[in-house]
Amino acid sequence: MKCLYIIALMAMFWVTEVLPLPITGMIPVILYPLMGIMSTNETCLCYMNDTTMMFLGSLVIAVVIENSGLHMRIALLIIRIIGCSHRRLTLGLFFVTMFISMWISNTAATAMMIPIMETVLIELESVSFHLFRNLDYKTRKKIIFQIYLSQQGLGNMFIQKEGVTEEEGREIKRPTHSTMVYYLVAAYASTLGGTGTIVGSGTNLTLKGFLEKRFPNSPGINFASWMLYSVPPMLLMGLLTWLWLQVMYMGLFRPESKDARAIDIGQQGERIAAGVIEKRYKELGPISWHEFSVGVLFIFVVLLWFFRSPGFMPGWAAYVTNLSVKDSTAAVCVTILFFIIPSKLDFLYAFSKDPRKRPTKASLGLITWKMINEKMHWSLIFVLGGGFAISAGSTSSGLSEMLGHYLIGLQKINVVAIMLIVCFFAENVTELTANVAVANIILPVLAEMCVAIKIHPLYLMLPATLCCSFSFHLPVGTPPNAIASAAGHIKTKDFIIAGIGPSIITLVVTVIAFSTWGKYVFNLSDFSEWAT
Repeated sequence: MKCLYIIALMAMFWVTEVLPLPITGMIPVILYPLMGIMSTNETCLCYMNDTTMMFLGSLVIAVVIENSGLHMRIALLIIRIIGCSHRRLTLGLFFVTMFISMWISNTAATAMMIPIMETVLIELESVSFHLFRNLDYKTRKKIIFQIYLSQQGLGNMFIQKEGVTEEEGREIKRPTHSTMVYYLVAAYASTLGGTGTIVGSGTNLTLKGFLEKRFPNSPGINFASWMLYSVPPMLLMGLLTWLWLQVMYMGLFRPESKDARAIDIGQQGERIAAGVIEKRYKELGPISWHEFSVGVLFIFVVLLWFFRSPGFMPGWAAYVTNLSVKDSTAAVCVTILFFIIPSKLDFLYAFSKDPRKRPTKASLGLITWKMINEKMHWSLIFVLGGGFAISAGSTSSGLSEMLGHYLIGLQKINVVAIMLIVCFFAENVTELTANVAVANIILPVLAEMCVAIKIHPLYLMLPATLCCSFSFHLPVGTPPNAIASAAGHIKTKDFIIAGIGPSIITLVVTVIAFSTWGKYVFNLSDFSEWAT
């Protein structure tokens, strides 16, 4: 009961945020030894393990990619290829943002993509105004009437809210429906993209670490199996969410609606948007040695993660050593290479006959410690560690066995129905509380539930983990939502309405995908002996 008290205390603090999340995560270091649950040494070991090191490595990789500007080049290149009508732009931006968010933090992906979207919208708004001035009176009058009907403006990003002045408040404008879609695309695509890889979100790594801690004999989750399962549902959820936004705010399947007429920018508008993207891409110049090196190392670490233990063939680790090699080894290896490889090729001229070409100072690496120290989210280490400590304490104190005894009655309920209830609960709670904190709270309970009703632990734990990331209704639900809300002046009620579709889509797709495709990927048909 002592461990249950500590978990309840931490859950309350995480939900209410009376203390910062990482500080709450440190509570076991104090209370576990004092209440006789685990020693200080055992508790502290929960905060630094393979999963934590992999998490640190993935954060370093994200910082290096941002610092090099490689993500911007990839985004602009893909948008150039897709095209520049409103529908194609939003579709392209959605999948570009999802792809980027698979490898860097959701917050960074959103913050990076919104300026690109705003530049396109501003240029379209400016060109629409100049085109309007050059029209004859009769055509102007007709367009003004259409603007009045649509309340969206001719390519406008925002509309003035009636009765609001600068003296009455700071928010004096509201986004048009088409503008709102762009900002929602940035937020929602980042959230969905974070589920695509095991390093895409802190909740994913929380599950990995918890599974290895609670079930040490389990085969665990590797990079390849996670991607093999999660990428197809991620793409499907992304496409359906984009369709939802198109139907709701851009008049898809309603060609005569106000929203559909408002986004018809015509061929000239598409050319302008394409010109903006082309201009931004050319401003980047030719690919630099810095970007090239980061790109090569990024591909290298992804291949190391994927082929460490892919399942369908022996992994590279099996040919190197008989000892256990985990994903953190690859992450730390590439992290060190980022510091060794120079960001410029000045050193090649060290022995040049021309003294002017010789470098006068040492070349910096692809990343510097100062940059990492400033941009790394160190606090998440303690949130993750707090969750791992909960797992270890539950097992050590006998709380896990007690929960299993009380939950055994759930055997009579259909497993898919239980999964649906669990996922629905996780999606709703995560609207109000940090994603990793929610995962830390519910995963221990779900683990014991699975043991009690004799089903594979991943059957409930993995879909619930994914649903901990699906926060679509509130600006405070997740940092991408907050960024999009602030940048686009999107009201909370608009977020609530827009999030209805993605919430239903992600819930249904996750349950169906995991109860079908997931069973084969993770071999969930039998209750494994290691879970007893």
